[in-house]
Amino acid sequence: MIPLPPREIAPGAVHVPGWLTLDEQRHLVDACRAWAQGPVPIRHTVLPRGGVMSVQTVCVGWHWQPYRYTRLAHDVNGRQVADFPGWLADLGRRALSDAYGPAARAESADGGSTTSQQYEPAAYGPNAYEPDTYEPDTALINFYDGEAKMGMHQDKDEKSDAPVVSLSIGDACLFRFGNPETRGRPYTDVRLASGDLFVFGGPSRFAYHGVPKVYPGTGDPATGLTSGRLNLTMRVTGLR
Repeated sequence: MIPLPPREIAPGAVHVPGWLTLDEQRHLVDACRAWAQGPVPIRHTVLPRGGVMSVQTVCVGWHWQPYRYTRLAHDVNGRQVADFPGWLADLGRRALSDAYGPAARAESADGGSTTSQQYEPAAYGPNAYEPDTYEPDTALINFYDGEAKMGMHQDKDEKSDAPVVSLSIGDACLFRFGNPETRGRPYTDVRLASGDLFVFGGPSRFAYHGVPKVYPGTGDPATGLTSGRLNLTMRVTGLR
C-alpha cells in the first residue's frame, strides 16, 4: 500500500501516515514490553478524584502522575522509572524533521513522483523548534485494549512548549484533535493507523485531543502486537 502524504491538521499539527517501518514498530513493541515490566510497571492511572483511566500507562525518563512529573513513582512503587534512551531521542528528532521539514515527496499511484503541497511547515514564531535541537526527556506509553478511550485533554504538565511527537502501533484508532481553547468544536477526526506519526507544536501545542474509539482487529500481528494499540508520546518536560 502506498502511504498517504503528510497532512497539516491544524497549524503546527502534522499527520505523517506510515512513517515507522515494520522493523521499527517491532523494535518499539519489544522496548515497550520491557518498560512495562518495570522498574515502575505499567498500570491504570488513578486520578485525583478516584477515577481510573481505561488505558494502561508506563513512563520513561520522568514519571507522570496527575498532573505533574516526578523522578520517583510515589503513586506506584516509589521507584525511579527507566532512563530515556538516546536512540528514542534520535527517533524524535527524525520525526520532527520529517513532519516540519521540506514538503515530503510521495509516490503517485502510477509510480511517478509528486511533491506534496498540502502543508508548508513554518517557523511558528517563538515556538519554533529546529529538529537538531529537540531534546525529549520523557515518553508516556499508553496501551489501549479494545474498550479503552482517552477523553479530551491538553498536554500541559510540561514546563516547555516544545512539540509533542506521537507514534502509533497496533490497532487503528479515531484520534480527535481540537483547539487550545475548549474541549468542544472545532475539532478534526483523524484515523491513526499502525506506524503513523503525529506531531503537534507551535499554535497547536496545547490543543485539546483525545481518542474516542479504537478499532479492534485492525493491527498487523507482524508488529509483534497481536491486539490493542500502543501510543508512545515524546515530550520535553523543561525540568532538571
